[in-house]
Amino acid sequence: MTDGLPMAVPAQGLPPRVRIHEVGARDGLQNERTVVPTETKAEFIHRLAGAGLTTIEATSFVHPKWVPQLADAEALFPMLDGVEADLPVLVPNARGLDRAIALGARRIAVFGSATESFAKANLNRTVDESLAMFEPVVARARDNKIHVRGYLSMCFGDPWEGPVPVHQVVRVAKALMDLGCDELSLGDTIGVATPGHVQTLLAELNEEGVPTNAIGVHFHDTYGQALANTLAALQHGVTTVDASAGGLGGCPYARSATGNLATEDLVWMLNGLGVETGVDLGRLTATSVWLAERLGRPSPSRTVRALSHKE
Repeated sequence: MTDGLPMAVPAQGLPPRVRIHEVGARDGLQNERTVVPTETKAEFIHRLAGAGLTTIEATSFVHPKWVPQLADAEALFPMLDGVEADLPVLVPNARGLDRAIALGARRIAVFGSATESFAKANLNRTVDESLAMFEPVVARARDNKIHVRGYLSMCFGDPWEGPVPVHQVVRVAKALMDLGCDELSLGDTIGVATPGHVQTLLAELNEEGVPTNAIGVHFHDTYGQALANTLAALQHGVTTVDASAGGLGGCPYARSATGNLATEDLVWMLNGLGVETGVDLGRLTATSVWLAERLGRPSPSRTVRALSHKE
């Protein structure tokens, strides 16, 4: 890595620190065609924590029929003892919550949709039926003092329905928060958002009573807009950004969803803006190179490629 680069030149109106919600081990790996060994997943998470990431989404307690890559959740989670990071897990329903609680998970996430088409594809339910399914899950998690994140997909566009009206997204987002979610992650599942759209949605959510400090953003880089959209969110005051080490990921139920925002690309930008993350970019890059070797292909992250080539 080149010493002193990027040069930190702070911009006005940005938060002093951002918490990165690392999704590589779950969202990043769930779409891999070749099953990744459980031991590799565990080491990946240990390495991510060693690089300074403090929130690492570990796995998903979905039925193995739907996401075979994550069928090893029960085997994986005990291998994460000693990881000094929060380890949220995705739970689709009450059965998933049972499994998560049995293993001692202290943070969970439910996964909703702003559109009817994706709710049908992903959960085989309508949007309102999905919310009804989440209600007892969120309530029981809160009774067990478990932190709950609400993911909301298709916030900026849908491959079947096209543009998604802002008021439609706000309705479902507010409904998730009203269920008792502690935080909300806005997903640009197919990567079609642009900065003005991002800021308009955030402003509308604020007007409906959803505070900025409860919102995270989750951008895909399909059209190369993920960093621009992230900066727009930061300018609005958002301090939680989802990203995936090495830029891994997609969505098994939306074929036009390409990779997530690469954590390394995000950290490079934030370092240059003088925004603290607590992440060691060198160790993170080395982790993504290590995983790419095991997946048998180079990392799609431009920062990973640039830094590893220099080395």
